Amino acid sequence: MFQRASLVAGVLLAVGVPMATSAFEPPALRAQANRVPAPPWPAGDERGMANVLGAATTQRCGWHLSQRGARTYEASFERSNTMPKSPFAPPSLSKPKPTAGVPFSAHAFNSEAFEAGAEPQQQGTQIDALGHFASIRSPWDPKNPFSADDASYYGGYKQQDVKPTPDSPLLKLGIEKIPPLVTTAVLLDARAHIGKGRAMGDGQLVTAADIEAMLKAQGLARRGILPGDMVWIYTGWSDNWKDPADPSSPYYAMAPGLSVDAAKMLAGKRIVAIGLDVPFLDPVPDGMLQGKAPPAAGTEPGLPFSIHHYMLSVYGIHHLENLNLAAMAADRVWTSCAMVLPSRDKGAAGAVIRPVAIGVPNQR
Repeated sequence: MFQRASLVAGVLLAVGVPMATSAFEPPALRAQANRVPAPPWPAGDERGMANVLGAATTQRCGWHLSQRGARTYEASFERSNTMPKSPFAPPSLSKPKPTAGVPFSAHAFNSEAFEAGAEPQQQGTQIDALGHFASIRSPWDPKNPFSADDASYYGGYKQQDVKPTPDSPLLKLGIEKIPPLVTTAVLLDARAHIGKGRAMGDGQLVTAADIEAMLKAQGLARRGILPGDMVWIYTGWSDNWKDPADPSSPYYAMAPGLSVDAAKMLAGKRIVAIGLDVPFLDPVPDGMLQGKAPPAAGTEPGLPFSIHHYMLSVYGIHHLENLNLAAMAADRVWTSCAMVLPSRDKGAAGAVIRPVAIGVPNQR
């Protein structure tokens, strides 16, 4: 009977018929998650929840890589001068240089330069370093000069530890402190389960209850979210990502995002990174960025970007912004081995990334 079933499966795969497959790693691999490290981390830590990464996450990842029918998915958008641009950073515009030669050689070569003031690390699909965000004692009144002297960062670091002068790079918590994020990713389809097949709206929340409901709806309740996982949430907001960008596009003007209770719940699960197909991860209602509307419901007072605050400054969980998750969601790749390798620009607050995921389609 087993041989006959295997033969049928092989024939179906050969003719391209998708077969349902389990999203679960073997029980022995999942059980290892109970033995991974847990906070609090030693004094002087700069890795945050990435301390969870190790043999358990690597072996889970390896299982996905070894599955028959596993495919590679790009989880980033192509970068160009015409892609949507963040309002919080000058455009990352590259200028092609003329083809050049090497004196006394038969070589010719091409390269590009960035325009002055460009911030490529904060544009497109990117990751935030833990030093990207801090908190100050009370809300800043822009009628007065801004002072960061009392800023507090992840791990209790102060401004003088992290960025002692205005022109200093991050001396602590910079992008180079992020280890290679190679671990299992759990994809949750909020477009299907919250939006009922439509993109979520501006300011709309993905709550802790929504996460539990999506795990159940996608057949992941028994597996759950394991320590060391990355969690990727497809909201459908990326339907608005168009290149060339439409000047009237709402993509960077507003967006759905994660709720505070969801952030705290995921931190309790000891995830190493959270990523959405949105520009902020924080929910941004229409008009909020222009000061014409309040932050989303549940946002902490004085902290309109509460998700940035909690994930980066409190829990040490990295942000992946502007993910491209539509293909994975369409193929029902709910679990996979994902790889996110930030550039090692010493002292940088963010980095361009090209996340990829390897998993089997049509998971049940």
